[in-house]
Amino acid sequence: MQSNAAAEAIAEIGSRLAEPTIRLPELSDLLDGWTHTQRVAAIRSLGRAQQRHLYRAADGFRPLRLEHLVPPSQPDFSPVRHYGKNTLPAFTHFEKRFCRPPGEDSVKPSELYGFNFQTMSPVTGPGYFVAREDSQRAEVLVDYNVVPPRHPDGWPPIRGNERGLSRFVYGFMIDTLRGVSEHVSIGSAARKGKDLGSWFILCREA
Repeated sequence: MQSNAAAEAIAEIGSRLAEPTIRLPELSDLLDGWTHTQRVAAIRSLGRAQQRHLYRAADGFRPLRLEHLVPPSQPDFSPVRHYGKNTLPAFTHFEKRFCRPPGEDSVKPSELYGFNFQTMSPVTGPGYFVAREDSQRAEVLVDYNVVPPRHPDGWPPIRGNERGLSRFVYGFMIDTLRGVSEHVSIGSAARKGKDLGSWFILCREA
């Protein structure tokens, strides 16, 4: 059952994103002030038009670096969960789980490892990726063309994204992530450099 606080957060973010011009500094502060439960409820209430609107508004707003996805205080190979909502027709709730590879600088890592956790993972595959910073913009690229050489205990076996059903879900894809607040980022998917008109929003657990 949804709490009153979560319902209020859903109503508030819906109202903010209904504005022609999103007041991002205010929205960012609002998200930072909410509890994790409120943030997840709010971001998972957002539909396609709202996510598209937010993604466009977030262009250049808040630099996003790898250390925002896996904080420096997190040990190497210790997974960080990002609760998500995508704009696909079904199975829209999912998670991206990131970790910092051993040996990387905790403050300025060069890459992160990760995979997608969702209901259809046994069919579509885990969707492994390597995340790196865009060299031209203060954004993060989630690259499914490259898979990690190893993974933390408890993660599924690594497999490429160019075979089986994985090819149609993750194959040849690179996501672009933009910062919204301390915990929230908004992304867009592209395949072979072509924008897919598909968005997703994430909320870091800590």
